[in-house]
Amino acid sequence: MKKILVIGMGKVGSLVGVLLSKRFEVTGLDKNGPATEVGFPTIKGDVTNRALLEKLIPDFDAVVSCMPYNLNLAIAETAYQSGKHYFDLTEDVPTTTAIRAMAARGSRAVLAPQCGLAPGFIGIVGADLANRFTRLRDIELRVGALPKYPNGLLGYSFTWSPAGVINEYINDCEVIHNGKVKLVPALDGLETINIEGMEFEAFSTSGGLGTMCETYAGKVDTLNYKTIRYPGHGKLMRFLLYELILKDRRELIEEILTEAKPPVQEDVVYVYAVVEGWKNDRIEREEFYRAYSPIKIDGKHWRAISWTTAASIVAVVELVADGKLPQTGFIKQEDIPLADLLATTTGQYFS
Repeated sequence: MKKILVIGMGKVGSLVGVLLSKRFEVTGLDKNGPATEVGFPTIKGDVTNRALLEKLIPDFDAVVSCMPYNLNLAIAETAYQSGKHYFDLTEDVPTTTAIRAMAARGSRAVLAPQCGLAPGFIGIVGADLANRFTRLRDIELRVGALPKYPNGLLGYSFTWSPAGVINEYINDCEVIHNGKVKLVPALDGLETINIEGMEFEAFSTSGGLGTMCETYAGKVDTLNYKTIRYPGHGKLMRFLLYELILKDRRELIEEILTEAKPPVQEDVVYVYAVVEGWKNDRIEREEFYRAYSPIKIDGKHWRAISWTTAASIVAVVELVADGKLPQTGFIKQEDIPLADLLATTTGQYFS
């Protein structure tokens, strides 16, 4: 793997390109150009133009999509048809299902969606904890990308795709409950979490588990993913989406929330995983907790959500390039060894 096309030059996409360019020949693609200065060539073009994708993608060894979930499928199909490795950040279950169907028909390269933070890194962490047990009982995964200094009743800022956030808040969530795979509504399952003396809430959101329900079906009593927010956020989102019926007007709610809650520079990403089960005859509990803050890369300030998301996907690309992951077919995030990911050049940021 030498030449990589990064599609989507927003904040996360630009950083993905910067990190990849330390090792690979990178070209960016975006109709507006990069969100920040980058040291690699970029092409201005509309990714909804299928002919453009079919012209460009065959010239590369791999494609990394940093586009909103609803634009990924055409990119994935073009990469699949061209026999090129494909990676994305999608949390969208139907998109992932369609990509898996492609892989099932046989692929000449890797198809690896869901390589972000959740789904993605949190699933890798959860699986690493689960592998320490003889028999499992519960796997509970929690992630929150929040402003470090919240204001207003929502206590939130849109530091990544508003379309993706709304998608997670509306679509049903796959879980394992009482040993059975089920669907539960997003924004339900509200719980209180105390992290280092601060109180948060967490509730179910769609897509965070990726393919884990399939992987752990019949092996656990409980498996779920919830998003961490400041208290009161979930109630207000239910009001907006269901009492005001804005769930049926996604573009409008995205516009309202983007204008009302612009990105902040100082954010924090909480990653928390708990696994319970038996090690031989003794029941035990394993936990993983980290709070990631903004960092500087090549002298530039990068928000926590930007670098954690970018580092997740770039580390997976490195593992494929190094031959430490399969070279064809669909890659589940929970099949990626955490130790291998943390040992990559980019994965070391998590340490």
